[in-house]
Amino acid sequence: MTDQEFIQQFRLPEPVHVTRPAMPDLKDYVEYLTGIWDRKWLTNAGPLHEALEREISSFLGVPHLSLFCNGTIALLVALEVLDIDDGEVITTPFTFPATTHALHWNRIRPVFCDIDPETLNLDPCRIEPLIGPETRAILPVHVYGRPCAVEAIQKIAEKHGLRVIYDAAHAFGVKYNGKPLVSYGDLSVLSFHATKLFSTIEGGALISGSDLQRKRVNFLKNFGIADEETVVGPGINGKMNEFQAAFGLMQLKMVDYEIQNRGAIAALYRDGLKDISGITMLQEAHDTEPNNGYFPILIDAERYGVTRDELFAVLRQCNILARKYFYPLISHASCYASLASAAPSNLMVAERVSRQVLCLPIYGDLEPAVVRHICRVIAECRQSVSRHDDGAPIYRQARV
Repeated sequence: MTDQEFIQQFRLPEPVHVTRPAMPDLKDYVEYLTGIWDRKWLTNAGPLHEALEREISSFLGVPHLSLFCNGTIALLVALEVLDIDDGEVITTPFTFPATTHALHWNRIRPVFCDIDPETLNLDPCRIEPLIGPETRAILPVHVYGRPCAVEAIQKIAEKHGLRVIYDAAHAFGVKYNGKPLVSYGDLSVLSFHATKLFSTIEGGALISGSDLQRKRVNFLKNFGIADEETVVGPGINGKMNEFQAAFGLMQLKMVDYEIQNRGAIAALYRDGLKDISGITMLQEAHDTEPNNGYFPILIDAERYGVTRDELFAVLRQCNILARKYFYPLISHASCYASLASAAPSNLMVAERVSRQVLCLPIYGDLEPAVVRHICRVIAECRQSVSRHDDGAPIYRQARV
């Protein structure tokens, strides 16, 4: 089969994105909008904001939650709440840029630590050698909603007097050992961006450890204002508005269904890809209730016969818009590449994984037939590779 024939056979008529938001009924949303119009209360802790804050707290099982306009501002405020405004923070290079940018904006130097090859999260065995006199905290990321080694990280933090802030942008609704994953650490930050499992269009939340801490968070996200005549500190504008809150209230009613449907899709992928040599899927953990927010695979070019980038190009030409989350590593960005900890020799696992990872499309109303089609493209792409007489693959440029 020629390259052109392959694409003609497997190209889908419409693009399949890596994710797609679950959209509530428009008529129901208009009812919320009508209420907003009637009240003329658009932001500043309106009734929908307050209702959503209570309902998310109840859904997640955490008592001290503050809503934000987005997760990045929530992360900036988390650092401020813990008075981390200088020195160093140990974090992962295998993440979305916002994690590291929040440190930079707070004048904190990121120290990149390599990741665990099984979980793809911060490797606790590599943290302690990076701790120095200027280390103030550890900022791990629950990548793809998979729990970090929270007990080991907490033990290290307590031994060295460090704070722990979790970037839990992917971890909405995840439970670990029966507890909400966002309840670990000093603070946890969620993202409710449109690409996330649960969305308020833009938005986020900060989970505090106490009511007193939450009060400080709420001061800081509202310019530091305590009342009409009192400013308690230099705050920022991080408030969620009523339009976002209305969308979130509707999405929250759908999120269990979304998690369930994504779980079924993940099961289809696992079944369809399990016999393809060179394709590795992350192991399901018995101690975790996942949210199935992402479905990453790792491509071993030697065994699969095609590189990750070649497969990525084939999928794109077939209208399957998989994503290389997270490539390149944030440590490669020009603003961080000069740091000693950003040297590729210090991050060998993260470097390898970033060149192998591919996140496949997953969202609640993705048709099972499309999932099976994606699995077939991945299988057929491998089988069509030319090989030497000894069976070794002949690498070539992407077929399109």
